[in-house]
Amino acid sequence: MNNKYRISFAVVILYVVIIFAGCAPESTYLVNLTLAKNAVINYQENGGFHKDTEEAVNKAIKEFDNITPGEKSAVVFDIDETSLSNYSFNKESDFGYVEKYFDMWVDSAKAPAITEVQRLYNYLVKRNFRIIFLTGRKTYQYDETLKNLDEAGYTKFDTLIVKDKKYYGISALRFKSDKRTELTEKGYVIAGTVGDQWSDLDGPYHGIQVKIPNYQYFIE
Repeated sequence: MNNKYRISFAVVILYVVIIFAGCAPESTYLVNLTLAKNAVINYQENGGFHKDTEEAVNKAIKEFDNITPGEKSAVVFDIDETSLSNYSFNKESDFGYVEKYFDMWVDSAKAPAITEVQRLYNYLVKRNFRIIFLTGRKTYQYDETLKNLDEAGYTKFDTLIVKDKKYYGISALRFKSDKRTELTEKGYVIAGTVGDQWSDLDGPYHGIQVKIPNYQYFIE
């Protein structure tokens, strides 16, 4: 993912504080960074993340139950913090982001599946929806990402789309919107999108929007 468009979890926490305090940015109540990190760790490790993700998936399944898939009905899945979890790496990195070290983590192909999202994936595969993975990971990470998906249990899908040089420095929203538009031009009917960022879900041809919680970072 492009460092220009990755904002740390601390900024996300700050946005939450602004919203709940009902204050303008110039009168924001700041949160101690250590407390913010501990809040994220508690959320991830003590049931909050899994509870909220399960609720999002259960809601999505009820919505997809109302759709009869056609031959090229597809659901587009994001990868990082959606299909695969980088939480252990992020925690070890103290929730910072250095592209070189994240690339090394991607190369290891060790990110585990997020179990609730994999349940949604299995449900959609069983119902004959086509699956497409669309990620901000770059072209040089294609093979490692493919290996990771396979070893994590995502073995059946139409295609994996990664970011080529044309989109380096371009927002995730623009990149993913363009790629979904290209998919529809190839005949796909996008029934839904699954992602941890609104930039995974907004824009044209998104279908049912399945938002997976992420308080670790924010991408435009």
